[in-house]
Amino acid sequence: MPDSVPSPAELPGGALPAAPAADPAAMRERLLAEVAALPGLPGVYRYFDAAGQVLYVGKARDLKKRVSSYFHKDLGGTRIGVMVSRIARLETTVVRTEAEALLLENNLIKALNPRFNILFRDDKSYPYLKLVTHRFPRVAYYRGAVDRKHRYFGPYPGAWAVKETIQLIQKVFRLRTCEDTVFANRSRPCLLYQIRRCSGPCVGLISPDDYARDVHDTERFLLGEQQQVIDELQAQMLAHAEVLEFEKAAEARNRIAALARVLHQQSVDESSLSAAGKEVDILAVKLAGGRACVNLAMVRGGRHLGDRAFFPTHVDDATALAADESTALDDVADEPAEDPLRRAEQQVLQAFIAQHYLHSPPPPLLVTSHPVDKALLAALSTQTGVRIVAQHQPRDQRRIWLDMAIKGGELALARLLSEEGSQRERTRALVDALDLAIDDLDGFRVECFDISHTAGEATQASCVVYEGHRMQNSQYRRYNIEGVTGGDDYAAMRQVLTRRYQKIAEAVAEQGREAVASGKLRLPDLVLVDGGRGQVAMAREVFGELGLDLSLIAGVEKGEGRKVGLEELVFADGRDKLALPPDSAALMLIAQIRDEAHRFAITGMRAKRASVRTGGSRLEDIPGVGPKKRAKLLQRFGGVRGVTAASVDDLASVEGVSKELAEEIYRALH
Repeated sequence: MPDSVPSPAELPGGALPAAPAADPAAMRERLLAEVAALPGLPGVYRYFDAAGQVLYVGKARDLKKRVSSYFHKDLGGTRIGVMVSRIARLETTVVRTEAEALLLENNLIKALNPRFNILFRDDKSYPYLKLVTHRFPRVAYYRGAVDRKHRYFGPYPGAWAVKETIQLIQKVFRLRTCEDTVFANRSRPCLLYQIRRCSGPCVGLISPDDYARDVHDTERFLLGEQQQVIDELQAQMLAHAEVLEFEKAAEARNRIAALARVLHQQSVDESSLSAAGKEVDILAVKLAGGRACVNLAMVRGGRHLGDRAFFPTHVDDATALAADESTALDDVADEPAEDPLRRAEQQVLQAFIAQHYLHSPPPPLLVTSHPVDKALLAALSTQTGVRIVAQHQPRDQRRIWLDMAIKGGELALARLLSEEGSQRERTRALVDALDLAIDDLDGFRVECFDISHTAGEATQASCVVYEGHRMQNSQYRRYNIEGVTGGDDYAAMRQVLTRRYQKIAEAVAEQGREAVASGKLRLPDLVLVDGGRGQVAMAREVFGELGLDLSLIAGVEKGEGRKVGLEELVFADGRDKLALPPDSAALMLIAQIRDEAHRFAITGMRAKRASVRTGGSRLEDIPGVGPKKRAKLLQRFGGVRGVTAASVDDLASVEGVSKELAEEIYRALH
């Protein structure tokens, strides 16, 4: 990648000042001059509006030819024409190859969140099944970066798929799952041996050679050689039977039955699969109701491991723009679809492939519901080092897999639309029940607060946010409450509300509420506090001191007998209590938000309490001791007390702890 490519933290369009107002004719003349000066090289272009917000990010084999087509053609009446009319400035970055342009384009899309680009949110890294290198290897669940020290199988679509596979390996091959420290200190077999889920290598109940054979069979099974493993087990069963070792023969028989059951459930016809065909991703896309779903199903080792649905944002604007581009501009896909809906689905699928496989290892074969641009596959192959082939009209077993993925995508999208419709109706019901003057229902924002502690210990406050008809997890905040008497919930509520809204109140006083509403420091449309009159009185006092509108505050008071469904709303502006019917959609939404605030507060409080009680933070506060070294120390010595009692030499015997660090730890704990 050229040195001129900006890092995500320095990407243009993040926090740029608004551009000064300019004459439209002069602005367009300046843009045309910039376009005329562009080189005919591969690169990435960005369009910005007058406020400095990014509109669109695109890549091109020829920057000058591609960008010129936006400004030198009549695009009136199309979505692309609307976008072009809003362009105030452009920026470009020249790269060496189209593969580099693809990488930069998708990094920019994820960093800048342009309105006219399809955006798939970053997902957590996929889990793997790991065979840990050891004389007696153990099988383990793993998520993170892989290395060459151990064997990894996957990735899997979710944690459940890995855990199901581990359970199968325990049943059939009886590999151990215990940590090495536990393994090294066993004097008798554990419960897993008793229930025939482990062969007991920790106490020598299986020879190293026999265990190595089971490990080898496990690897072959995970690589898709299930039938060969079954054939060998059958041979072992017959051999044991011939020498009258009927218990061992029965054990081999049970292993064969367990494997056969799994293969039957997977519905895989081995004869229809080549070796390369056992590592496949199946991708199906569906658009409906203004939303899109890409369903990804994974096949590893010939086993269908399940699927996962992805839902992108900006679908309407981006697909309309892409459709306009494919007809109005000159850089079209190799196999453009004629039907507008199918063309839009193809654009969504290609956006997913580009964004997903730049950061996740791709298999050599993609089976897709729509054709994929060959240039995209070539660029991805160059970037990832894996030669990727896409097949969109499969036969036999792959056809079955694709049909399953299409059906799964349709069901996932229907479920999403149903849930969003229901949640939108809940939002409307709450706004109507409280008689709020809300013009934009999609922008309706609720912030809810709760206080949690254990008999005054480790007090924490939580703030959760509901906006856009869903809980916004990324905007949740926890507040450590300090300087108040333990158990004084009123003082804790005063502190968290003051800390939350003081800066917003100052901004409202200087700029006005409408100006603040369009910025980062936004005042919510409703503030919920978990509590009755006392908590509401405290919130009213804080808002009064800050000069904020008291009508924003409502308390969720438990009903008679503290029964769920009998909650009442208490208002800070003097309105009478409001008791909603138990089956009210508004009450369901309030309960959902309140329960989420309670859950978030409790989990934070428990983590803080555990840190205080175990002294874990004392270790992490020592320079050079991070979470991994802390975990190793606690595991070796059985807790902080054991670490404190350990000598410098004992501390230095822990992996990763040097003599100097051991001395530093000893000094810090004494």
